[in-house]
Amino acid sequence: MTETTMAMSDDLMAENVGPGCTAVPADGEGSFDGMADDPAATAASNNPVLSTLVEAVVEAELVDTLNSEGPFTIFAPYNDAFAAIPADQMSEIMADKEQLTSILTYHVVAGERLDLASLAEDMEITTVQGGTVTVEPAGDLVTVNGANVLCGNVQTANAVVHIIDTVLTPA
Repeated sequence: MTETTMAMSDDLMAENVGPGCTAVPADGEGSFDGMADDPAATAASNNPVLSTLVEAVVEAELVDTLNSEGPFTIFAPYNDAFAAIPADQMSEIMADKEQLTSILTYHVVAGERLDLASLAEDMEITTVQGGTVTVEPAGDLVTVNGANVLCGNVQTANAVVHIIDTVLTPA
């Protein structure tokens, strides 16, 4: 490991890394401490920056799955990522449970809690949907299929969540 890689790895192991972390509430159930006590879907439901994601998870009937034992790594699009999808397309996606489930499960890795330090090298990871996402280092953070991690290492009772700026779509 080079000195630069070691320094980067130390930074990435820190909790709640990234410029978007300031949008997470400082206290209450939607804060980092509050989210750590709850399983993933419940934790996300308490965080206002993930309200559109939660709406989609409820629509796809994935709440119980994301609240199960896990462990999971979740690449969670924040509200503005969903807002970037044209309204007519978003309505179609929300109305098509199969497509919605495919998109949402493409954001989830089962069986592992991968923090940013674990993602500090180029790699492909298989998702619950069955496809793969490509993770690449990007400064002190990482990208996932080109989506920027805005706030990484958010801990929940059963998952590590990385809030991203884009909704990922499977091939």
